[in-house]
Amino acid sequence: MTTPTRLADARRVAIDAIVRIEDGAAYANVVLPKMLAETDLEARDKAFATELVYGSTRRKRALDHVVDRFLVQDPPSSARAALRIGAHQLIEMGTPPHAAVSATVSATPKRFRGMVNAVLRKVAAAAAAGIAYPSEAVELSYPDWMVSRLASELGDDAARAALEVMNRPAAVQRRDDGYVQDESSRHIAASVPSSPGRRVLDVCAAPGGKATEIASRGAVVIAADLRASRLGLVTENIEGLGATGVIALRADGTRPPFAPESFDAVLVDAPCSGLGALRRRPDARWRISPADIESLGELQERLLHAALPLVRPGGTLVYSVCTLTRRESVEVIAACADSLTAHGFVPATESGTRWRTFGDSVEILEPGENHDGMCRAIFERR
Repeated sequence: MTTPTRLADARRVAIDAIVRIEDGAAYANVVLPKMLAETDLEARDKAFATELVYGSTRRKRALDHVVDRFLVQDPPSSARAALRIGAHQLIEMGTPPHAAVSATVSATPKRFRGMVNAVLRKVAAAAAAGIAYPSEAVELSYPDWMVSRLASELGDDAARAALEVMNRPAAVQRRDDGYVQDESSRHIAASVPSSPGRRVLDVCAAPGGKATEIASRGAVVIAADLRASRLGLVTENIEGLGATGVIALRADGTRPPFAPESFDAVLVDAPCSGLGALRRRPDARWRISPADIESLGELQERLLHAALPLVRPGGTLVYSVCTLTRRESVEVIAACADSLTAHGFVPATESGTRWRTFGDSVEILEPGENHDGMCRAIFERR
């Protein structure tokens, strides 16, 4: 059995990680694994710390709403982090109040323990009595604009279902070669024709999951990316998987250094807001803004325009984004419609799947228990 001391250690790591995320703008999925690697915590304690950080970061708006009722002023960062993980245990995880409160207080910096103890006891009583939230956005713990935008674009019921799913941890899914890859990403890789002798370009390939999956079916894949750091991830995965047929190349997707009609298939898995994969990126919902979506849409249009001439006649173009906004999917395809037509591209949607029509030539896979949300558009060049 995990000892109370070890649980306190896990909580202390969680508090420190949340402070770094909140004050230092660190990314949860980057900073926490590094911090855990430096500890001697057992695997189950690391999993507990991960749930505390990821869960309380996703749910921080709802948790802070409850906690703030019992505060007279905004507490320092470490105290706020302790209150947040304590409230998460009491409200979301079902941890017995005496265990949640006492262990969290023990993990809190000494000068804040009295306050954290008093507030968490009140939170425990409030949780037992039932909590009312002032709005759907607070209850679900998302920015107001995000809830209203997805409701208007997906419909109220579909939006709420997606937002609820993305508040739950993502299941770990592994390919036969051991690589961790979400089912929706595998759908995208499967949309790209691949067989021996074919040449495929993955325009924005990092970290390399789709490129290695496509190459496993026999094609030669150019895995391109603009930033050297991200291209390094592609190289690491190629080497780690022992993948053959994948060539990592630093290249700007808006100005690709390839001759026209060089590839049998091109995948434009474009940088996006990630609003379909928020369960994997707990802090992303608090970082992204409507202005970011607009600027990403403009980049996506440039990437797609630049990719069109690279596909040979008879070849395939796949555009995908792990988001749920029309600006990054339907509107991108609409902005490129004349160029698509001029280059001889026609829609090539697939039937018999869980994808549904989202707009002209675009399909959407809404987030589910076993997959992230994704939009795609598939074209053939006649």
